[in-house]
Amino acid sequence: MSKKPNPNRETKRSQNQASLPPQKDAYARLLSQHRSSKFSSYLEQYANDLSLQREGSGPSTLLKAQSDRLNIPQRKRDQVANDFSDSTNDSKKHQKQQKKNKDSNKDVAFKETNSLSGQPQSPKKAGATGQEQEKAKKSKKKNLPKHVEEEESREGTLTSGVDNQMSRPNASSPAAKSKKPTNKGGGSKKHVFESYMTFEEVSHGLKRGELIQGQIRINPKKYHEAFIPAPDDTRDIFLDGIVARNRALNGDIVVVKVLPREQWKHTQRPDGLVEDQDELQKSTLTDTGTVVYIVEKKHSRAATGFLKFLPDKPFAMFSPMDHRVPRINVPLADCPEDFTFRSGDYTNTLFICRIINWAADSNFAEGQLAKTLGQAGEIEPETEGILTEYDIDCSEFSDEVLDCLPKNLPWNIPPEEMAKRRDLRKECIFTIDPATARDLDDALSCKQLPDGNFEVGVHIADVSYFVEEGNALDAIASKRATSVYLVQMVIPMLPRLLCEELCSLNPLTDRLTFSVIWKITPEGKILSEWFGRSVIRSCVKLSYDHAQSMINAPEKMFSAEELPPVDPVHPIDEVHQAVLNLHSIAKNLRAQRFSGGALRLDQLKLSFTLDKETMMPQGCYVYQYRDSNKLVEEFMLLANIATAHHIYRRFPELALLRRHPPPKTKMLDELQELCDQLGINVDFSSAGALHKSLNTALGDDEYSSARKEVLTHMCSRPMQMALYFCTGVLKEEQLFKHYALNVPLYTHFTSPIRRYADIIVHRLLASSLKCGPHLGLSTQQVEKQAAHCNDKKMLSKRVQELSSDLFFGVFVKECGPLDSEAMVMGVLDQSFDVLVLRYGVQKRIYCKSVAGLDSFHHRKVGKKSELTLVWAAEDPEKPRVEQVISVFTLVEVQLKSDSAPTKYSAVLKRPDDDGL
Repeated sequence: MSKKPNPNRETKRSQNQASLPPQKDAYARLLSQHRSSKFSSYLEQYANDLSLQREGSGPSTLLKAQSDRLNIPQRKRDQVANDFSDSTNDSKKHQKQQKKNKDSNKDVAFKETNSLSGQPQSPKKAGATGQEQEKAKKSKKKNLPKHVEEEESREGTLTSGVDNQMSRPNASSPAAKSKKPTNKGGGSKKHVFESYMTFEEVSHGLKRGELIQGQIRINPKKYHEAFIPAPDDTRDIFLDGIVARNRALNGDIVVVKVLPREQWKHTQRPDGLVEDQDELQKSTLTDTGTVVYIVEKKHSRAATGFLKFLPDKPFAMFSPMDHRVPRINVPLADCPEDFTFRSGDYTNTLFICRIINWAADSNFAEGQLAKTLGQAGEIEPETEGILTEYDIDCSEFSDEVLDCLPKNLPWNIPPEEMAKRRDLRKECIFTIDPATARDLDDALSCKQLPDGNFEVGVHIADVSYFVEEGNALDAIASKRATSVYLVQMVIPMLPRLLCEELCSLNPLTDRLTFSVIWKITPEGKILSEWFGRSVIRSCVKLSYDHAQSMINAPEKMFSAEELPPVDPVHPIDEVHQAVLNLHSIAKNLRAQRFSGGALRLDQLKLSFTLDKETMMPQGCYVYQYRDSNKLVEEFMLLANIATAHHIYRRFPELALLRRHPPPKTKMLDELQELCDQLGINVDFSSAGALHKSLNTALGDDEYSSARKEVLTHMCSRPMQMALYFCTGVLKEEQLFKHYALNVPLYTHFTSPIRRYADIIVHRLLASSLKCGPHLGLSTQQVEKQAAHCNDKKMLSKRVQELSSDLFFGVFVKECGPLDSEAMVMGVLDQSFDVLVLRYGVQKRIYCKSVAGLDSFHHRKVGKKSELTLVWAAEDPEKPRVEQVISVFTLVEVQLKSDSAPTKYSAVLKRPDDDGL
C-alpha cells in the first residue's frame, strides 16, 4: 500500500516527471482527492485487471521486482505506482504544465548523443514509429540545426534487437516507463512493433511459401534500411524502417512476410560504387517486407558505447557507437557508484552494454552494463570493445582443455606413430610465411626427377593428431572455429603450445604432417597424386621477402647471413633452386587457371609497422602481393582442390566442402548498365570473362591501376560470400561449384591450426585413407558445424577490418594530416565516395562540408551521375573555379582526425586555378 505523499514533494515530482501523461481518469481524480487505503487497494486491483487484459500479466509484482533490482526508494516506488494508476493533481493548469515538461524532456532525449555521432548521417528520414511522432518530428525540425535533425532521425526511431522472442512487454521496465500512453483515456499503450507470429504459424507460412527466411543486413550508413536475400539469391527483400525489422539486429536469421505489391517501396540504387554495398540512390520498385519472427539471434546483443545521465530517471541512457543497435535504458544500479553525481567524468568513457529485453511497446531496449572499458580512442579498450561486440572468445583456455595437451615436454614423436607414417625428414622441405608468423601450418618441397618432371609436395600440420574428436580441446576449437587476426595480436583457435610449438612446422624440428605429393610436369600437368600421413623436418623458415629475393635473383649465390638458419644437410643453393622451380611451375598453373576461367578480385590491404614496446602504429603501407605470395597460393589451391575431390569420392554424404555461389543477377545487371554508361567494356558473362575485362579495359597510363582498383571494388558488390557446406545436404552438384576459382569442387585443407573446418577435412581424409578413426559426425552435424564456421569466419573478417580501421584512425591522429591522391568511386546528389590511393581506404566527402565552395549542383549526363563543384575565387580578379566530379575523377584529399575518437575525415583540397 502506498504511503500518503508529502504535498510539497508531490508537486515537485509532478513537475519533473516527464513520463506522466495528462490525467482525465475518474478513478485517478478520486484517488488524488481521497487517498484512502481502501480506495488505493481498489484502484490497484483495477490497474491489475486492466494490465492483465492488455498484456496478459499484472504489473504489481513486476514493479516491485524491478524496483528492488534497481534499489529504488519507497517514494519512487509510489511514484511509479501512481504512474500506472494515472493519478495526479486534477488541476487543469498543472496538466498543461506537465504536458509542456513532457514535450521538453522528449526533445532532450532525442538530442542526447549528438556529440557521439561518428559520421554525418544521411538526411533521409527513417520510417516513423507512429503518426504522432512523425508530426512532432516534422514540426521540431524547422528550428533544428542539420546535425541535430540527423541525430533525431536516428534516435526517434532507432529500434533493432530483442532478447526473448516470445516474451510479452514488461510494463515495469525502465524502457517501458520512458514511454507513457498518449491516449486521453489512459488505456493500453500503443505497440511500436507488431507481435511475433507463433512458431506454428511461421512453420506453416514457410512451407506454403508465404514467408521468407534469411539473414538480415542493416545498412551501417542508413540504419533505417535493411535487407534479406530473396530465396533465389538474385535480389534482396527491402525492410523499410526500423519498425519493419521488428527488433532484429544485424546478422540475425529472421522470417519476413513480403507485403502486397501496392505497398512496395521505391528504393534507390547507386550511380557508381558507393561505400556501402547496401547504399541506395537510383529509384526502383523493390520487394518490401516486414519481420514477423526471429529464428536465431546471431548478433551478440552486446554493444560498445557511451552512457548519458538522465535527471529524475531510475535509468541512464546508453548510446551505442554502432547506430544499427538501438539506444538502451540501463538501470542506475548497474552504473558506476559515482555516476549519478559525477556523470561528466564518464563523458569519454567506453562501456560494454548487453541488451536483455526489448518490449514491443518501446522505442528503446533494456540492458545491463557488462564492463567499463576505458577511455575512447585508446587502442586497448577500443579493441576489447570490438571483440566483445562481435562475440570473439579471447578468454584463457580452461584447465580441462589444457589437460588434453601432451604432458611430457619437450614432446617427441612416439616411435609407434613414426612407424605408421611416411618419413620425409631427409627431403628438402621449407616454409614460406609472413615474417611475423608463428603458426606455420604449411610447407613445400620440390625435387627434380631424372625424367625432367618434378615431385612437388604440400605438407600440412597434422593438427587432428593432437585434437581428438569429442574431447574438451575439440569442443573449444569447434566453438571458436577460427583464429582471429588483429593488427597487434592473434586470438588463437587452439592453445599456443599447439599453435606455436607442437603443430607449427618450425625449422630443424621433427613434425607430424598430412602430405599431398604430385608427380608434375614443368608445364604444370599432374601425372600422379599421393595422400598420406607423414613426418617432416623443415630445413629453413623463409619469409615472403626471402623467397621474393630468390625469385628476383635466380643466378645469385646467397650467403648464410642473408637468410635465416638453414639445415646444413641442405645447401642454400638447393633451397634456392627449389624455390625457382616452384615459381616456374606456379606461373604455369596460374596461367592455366585464368585461361580456364578463374577470377581474382584483388583489393588494397593496409598494413602497419608498430612500436615494439607501445604497439602504437608508427607507419602504414599498402601490402604488396608479389610472386612469392602467388607461388604459395597456387600450391595451396592445388592441394585444396585435390583434397575436395578425394573426400567427396569417399564420403559423398559427409564431405565438408566450400562453395562460392555466382553473383546476384539483379546487381550484376545494374553494374553492367553502369559500366556501359561509363563507356567501360566489361564482360560479366562468366568469372573468366570478367577477369579478362578487368585486366584489359582500363587503358595503360599511370592511373590505369587506380581505375582497376575502383572497378574491382565495383565488381565486388554483386559477389556473394564463399560458404562451407556438407555435400549430403546440398543435393545438386551444380551448386557445389566455386564461382571465382571456376572449379566444381573445393575445400579447405591447408590451415588446420587456424581453421576448424580444415580439422574436419583432415579427419575425413584420414578416415578415407584408413590411417585414422572414422568421423563420428552425421550429415546434419557436419552441416551445423559448417554453418557455424561460416558465421565465425564472417565475424573474424569484420573484426580484422575494424582493427585495421582503428589503427589507421589512431595513425591519422598521431601522424596526420595525411595528403594523398584519391579517385572517385561513386557519386550521390550531395556527396561522393573516393578511394584514397596511398592508403587504400574509402571515404565519403560531403559537399556541404567542403570549405571554400560557393555552390555545387548535381546532374545527369545521359545516365551518368555528375557533381559540379564551384570554388570561390581566391583572388577577386580571377574567376571562380569549377570542378567536375564523376566516377574515375582524380582528386587531392587530406585525411584529418575528427573530434570523435579514432574517427577521421577526407577533406577535399582545392584544385589548381586552371580547374580539372
